Amino acid sequence: MNWKDRISVDPNVCHGKACIKGARVMVSVILDNLAAGESHEAIIRGYNVTEEDIQAALHYAAELARERIVSLPTGAA
Repeated sequence: MNWKDRISVDPNVCHGKACIKGARVMVSVILDNLAAGESHEAIIRGYNVTEEDIQAALHYAAELARERIVSLPTGAA
């Protein structure tokens, strides 16, 4: 899957934040819901997205994690 087929960034949509194409659902909303333990089924029903959209959000997050470094205090667990 190429996440770029399902995610867009447009300054006129969602304040320029990454969102699911055609759905106006920000990727961060999907990721926050997953992190909170929501099921894929609940996200699909609640936000009118597809399983492929959820997978694209995860792929997008994985790419960001590979490309960015978040500084943590030394010894942080």
